[in-house]
Amino acid sequence: MTHEEFKSMGYRKLRVVAGGKLCGILPQLFTTSLVVGLNDVGYERRYCYEKSYEAEEMLAAWDGVGDPPGPWVKEKPSDRLGPGAAEIF
Repeated sequence: MTHEEFKSMGYRKLRVVAGGKLCGILPQLFTTSLVVGLNDVGYERRYCYEKSYEAEEMLAAWDGVGDPPGPWVKEKPSDRLGPGAAEIF
């Protein structure tokens, strides 16, 4: 898939991080996701942020190694809670 096709599906701020993984931002119903490993059938995982600007800033700052920085709330599909979970729950 091309970047334009991903953008037409609602992904924005697309960029490639370490390991050649395509990442982007995808608004959700209650959160905004930093999506990792976009491909033709979906993505590998996503990190949910409470605020859209946080997800965008963290994607811009992240090198792609380990977890992204900042107050992400949950990582899917593992349902692992992140540093921002304490602020919500």
